[in-house]
Amino acid sequence: MDSISASLLMTMATGAAGEAGRQLWTALSGLVRRGPAAAEAAATPGQATGEIELAALSEAPRDAARARALSEALGRRARQEPWFLAELAQWHRQAQRLDTGQGDTSNTISGGTQNGPVLQGRDFSAITFNVPGPGDTR
Repeated sequence: MDSISASLLMTMATGAAGEAGRQLWTALSGLVRRGPAAAEAAATPGQATGEIELAALSEAPRDAARARALSEALGRRARQEPWFLAELAQWHRQAQRLDTGQGDTSNTISGGTQNGPVLQGRDFSAITFNVPGPGDTR
């Protein structure tokens, strides 16, 4: 599994990915708090689970250093716990669909007449404009 990017973690933590991102952040929080490592960490100081890093990023969601620290902690735990690796990989596949921090966009409008809304940006889906067309008197 590829490491989880700090930008993806920051996107989830800041809420920039909307409701779906909030749900994924909640799911990641639950995943980090589950399992043997979480239980062992309570009994063994110094055992890395990612909980400290998760809490730190929650407190300062735009802090890239905290996001990198969480990414590294998740990677360490995934290497130690096969069940966590599987669950984290599944979470990562879902979260990658929402990562809006990467990619380029170029918007150009030229020629002709545009009647109606013009939306410029990147990664739009399921957008509907309910406006009448030219000559429509609804």
